[in-house]
Amino acid sequence: MTIQVGDRIPNTTLNYLKDGVQAINTDEIFKGKNVVLFSVPGAFTPTCSAKHLPGYVENLAKFTNKGIDVACLAVNDAFVMDAWAKNQKVPDNLRMLADGNGTFSKALGLDMDGTAFGLGMRGKRFALYAEDGVVKQLHVEAPGEFKVSSADAMLETLG
Repeated sequence: MTIQVGDRIPNTTLNYLKDGVQAINTDEIFKGKNVVLFSVPGAFTPTCSAKHLPGYVENLAKFTNKGIDVACLAVNDAFVMDAWAKNQKVPDNLRMLADGNGTFSKALGLDMDGTAFGLGMRGKRFALYAEDGVVKQLHVEAPGEFKVSSADAMLETLG
C-alpha cells in the first residue's frame, strides 16, 4: 500500500557516507522537522543528474529560508550517493540518503521494478513534504515523467 497524505513516515534505517558508512533512522531525519524528501530512480542516471538533483541544489536556499530541510533518496549504496553528491557539487545541508536494499522505498509503497531496463528494484521518482514525520504532500511521477516532483513544483505547492 502506498503512503498517503496524513500518514506517518515509516521508521526504517537509511545510510550515508561520512567517515565510513553511517546509519540514520528516519525518525532522526523527520522528527520535529519540516522536510522535503525527493526520490530518484538512480544516481548518475540522465534525468536525475541533469534535472532532478540539480533543481534542488539550485533552489536549496529557498527551502532553507522556509525552514525546510531537503533530502535526496535513491536505491543505491552510500558510496554511490556520495560520489554522485561530489559530482553534482551538492552542499552538505542537502542530505544524500542511500536506501541500498530498497527497504524504505518498499515501506513507502513507492518501489518499482526496473529490471526491464537493467536497473533491478528501485524507488519511484517522487517528492514528499512532511512535518514532524507526517506526510502533508505527496507527488509521485507517472512512469517516464518529470513534472510534479521537481524543486520548482514543490516550491510552488509549498507557497
